[in-house]
Amino acid sequence: MKNIFCRGFLSLAFTLVAATTSFAQNKSLKIGESLPENIWSTPLQLVNHPQKTITLSQDKDKLILLDFWNTWCSSCLLNFPKMEELQKQFGDKIKILAVSNQDRLVLEKFFASKNGQRYKNVVSVAGDKMFHQLFPHKGVPYIIWIKDGKMLNTTDGAQVTEKTIQEVLGGENSSLRTVVQMSRDRPLMLSENFDNEKDLSMISYSLFAKGRIRGMGFGSGFHRSGQIVYGRQFTNFSFWEIASAIANEIFQKKNQSFNEKRRIIEFKNPERRVEDKSLYNYEYIVPQSKADSLYPLMLENLSRFADYKTIIEKRKVKCLVLKRTSTVDKLKTKGSEMSFLFSLSKTNLQNTSLYALVNSLNAVPTISLPIVDETGYPNNIDLTMGAISDLNSIRKELMRYDLDLVEAERVLDMLVISEK
Repeated sequence: MKNIFCRGFLSLAFTLVAATTSFAQNKSLKIGESLPENIWSTPLQLVNHPQKTITLSQDKDKLILLDFWNTWCSSCLLNFPKMEELQKQFGDKIKILAVSNQDRLVLEKFFASKNGQRYKNVVSVAGDKMFHQLFPHKGVPYIIWIKDGKMLNTTDGAQVTEKTIQEVLGGENSSLRTVVQMSRDRPLMLSENFDNEKDLSMISYSLFAKGRIRGMGFGSGFHRSGQIVYGRQFTNFSFWEIASAIANEIFQKKNQSFNEKRRIIEFKNPERRVEDKSLYNYEYIVPQSKADSLYPLMLENLSRFADYKTIIEKRKVKCLVLKRTSTVDKLKTKGSEMSFLFSLSKTNLQNTSLYALVNSLNAVPTISLPIVDETGYPNNIDLTMGAISDLNSIRKELMRYDLDLVEAERVLDMLVISEK
């Protein structure tokens, strides 16, 4: 409210204060429950609309879809064109309204940006508290379906289609699948009844499931006690992404750089070489005393129950070896504040480890072989490079520091995924 008073909109401020007071007592709704009457008359702050505020009173008899979103949510933005088309298609039969808890200034700044200009026709509620209180959720996009003044369902954005809208409008049996968002703070699918058993303490936990969990986004979480990580969770990732993320943690412990170039896929049947497009969910928790073994145990457990054998083993492979070409030290840092900028157009490293440079070079898409560091250089470095596009341009820049990349064969730790 402070910003509104400062901008001089006193009457609007008092209206919103009154509205806040009226809905402050509203509890979160369950499917099938009616919306409180005051919701329909509460002014909603809008962006991208001729009016600064509207109410939903004139839309009470329509099918209403509240599309919760935020400016940082790429999935939300990808949904907007579809939502606009569906609104045009069904016209006055439905009301699709974007809802954000970010304030008006943040939304207006976004819609004025180059990226936001593509969505400038999206009418959105700004600075929302009321709907977030009635329909609490943990992630976006999140869709609330309201029909006949009641909360009909909660879904993800993918389920908003011409088919599902027609089903709901026609009173047919809906194919909508309710999405109840889950928190990453607790183990996946663990019943809340566990919390009621006061004398019960978790020692370890594992879940490995194939298919999408609609109640969670695509992401990863950790179970921590201070700085100790004793559990890891992956939701809605491909098998390759999960295995690679675990391998990356194991490689980091060895101060090695992991990327797809350190991954070998060995299938006898060429058709199986195509990456599995299925989504997987994996969580593993160990006793804190076993935290140092978390990731090796995760990989071992994954290999035991997945359709693929997944191990890290030493293989003789071709690689690029980073070497020093002289004993002159052109790398030593001058001790300035640590900073790291690496890109294909410009690189500037200040007081940074050589490992960080090698790790970044390994991610350059035009380099097909893994890069390993055999410089033995122990100190932090200062290093700048101009534009790089391929191996030759990288070598040219590195030679200014008496460094070179030389193709050779080495026995390296490799993530090997094979058929069982």
